Amino acid sequence: MELIYGTTNQGKLNLMKDYLSGTEIEIIGLNELSQPPGEPGECGRTPLENARGKAEYYFHALDRPVFSCDSGLIIEGLPEEEQPGVHVRRRDGKVLTDAEMTKYYADIASRLGGKCRAHYHNAICLIFSGAERYEYDGKDISGESFYLVDRAKPQKEKGFPLDCISVDMKTGLYFVDEGYSSRAEEKKQGFRRFMERAVEMHRCKDTSE
Repeated sequence: MELIYGTTNQGKLNLMKDYLSGTEIEIIGLNELSQPPGEPGECGRTPLENARGKAEYYFHALDRPVFSCDSGLIIEGLPEEEQPGVHVRRRDGKVLTDAEMTKYYADIASRLGGKCRAHYHNAICLIFSGAERYEYDGKDISGESFYLVDRAKPQKEKGFPLDCISVDMKTGLYFVDEGYSSRAEEKKQGFRRFMERAVEMHRCKDTSE
């Protein structure tokens, strides 16, 4: 089954294709379309609200099955009014570049003693039609807590600007270190289970109608 992934981030597209490798689900990114739609705004208060809003926007623009994901970042020790939440890349009314984003969060880690605990809250929304959609924001698609640190390593992959200042709490390895993968197996399996269940439910629905 072919699904549109509502993103122009090549890194995120590659990651989702890896998550779903070996399944019957084929993922196509917006940049792979001949006439990609513009990007929607993000006005939701939670990752799920943003994922839902983006999926609805792309579904109405494309009239094809589409899904979107969104993330929120929570940093321990940071005042509530400074928490990035769903506005990880948008700070003070500006959309940060990858380099600006790395520096911004490295500076926060520096303020908090050189490192701080953080975690993501992820959500996904898949729309097949105006009457059929599937949503999820469980812990198994969000991954474990990690350290944000103030000393950056060279970035390896565009689209994941915080990987060069993110450190695994168990191993002490940066997410960009050779031989280390920050894409936790639990998170991969969480996304995979959700997508396969949603597609199976969609097929059962089609068969019963």
